[in-house]
Amino acid sequence: MPTHREPATVGRVLSFLRDWDRGDRTVRSRMLNTFIGQNAGKTTSELESEFAEVSSLFLARLTTWIRLTYTFGKILGLQLSAINIFLSASGHNRYLSEFLQDEGVLTLLDILSHTQIREEDKAEALHLLLTISNAGRKYKEIICESAKVVAECLAESCTEETQGKASVLLESLCQGNPKHQKQIYRSLISVMACNSPKAQLLILRTLRTVQVIMKTAHHSIVEPLLNMLRSLHLGIQDEGKQRRVLE
Repeated sequence: MPTHREPATVGRVLSFLRDWDRGDRTVRSRMLNTFIGQNAGKTTSELESEFAEVSSLFLARLTTWIRLTYTFGKILGLQLSAINIFLSASGHNRYLSEFLQDEGVLTLLDILSHTQIREEDKAEALHLLLTISNAGRKYKEIICESAKVVAECLAESCTEETQGKASVLLESLCQGNPKHQKQIYRSLISVMACNSPKAQLLILRTLRTVQVIMKTAHHSIVEPLLNMLRSLHLGIQDEGKQRRVLE
């Protein structure tokens, strides 16, 4: 049975990749919906079995397609959900390495910086970056090359979901990553004067967490913090008055 099944699997996968290469956006959208429905929650070994040991070929195609089309934003959420199948798979380190090699992290960070991209798509990009950050220090360091982009996303986003995920990501990037803690801290300070009261509250809470990790405060926080204490929003005043912010 296995001797007949393996060639059949290879043939099915080759047909899938051929249809992908020839397909337009509508065809690829349909294929992605099927892929997500059939493979959500699978491990790396299960994905390899499903794709006859060449799942990396599909991941590379998908990553490249996102990089070329994300500014149009037509089906970005669907594309990112498909990437999540690979990056969240148990035993996913190989997929992570391949995604990095194909400039996947840079693409996700670029998504955060584009104002025309939908908030829900930015939230999905942040979710993927958090998955990558949680995989270890070397991955955190790569993301931190553009940590200010994440802080600016927190300050400028219009939805609580996106703001919350940006805050969680920044806290994750600080954990076990001493090389970039000051950079993240200063990035947060630089956006304290944003216009969103909710974002300001999250920035203050994230700063408190970062300072607990760093065990120190930087003098540059004083002036923006004093400005925040003049806020008409009581929640921001209360957060700003917490002693731990200045410890």
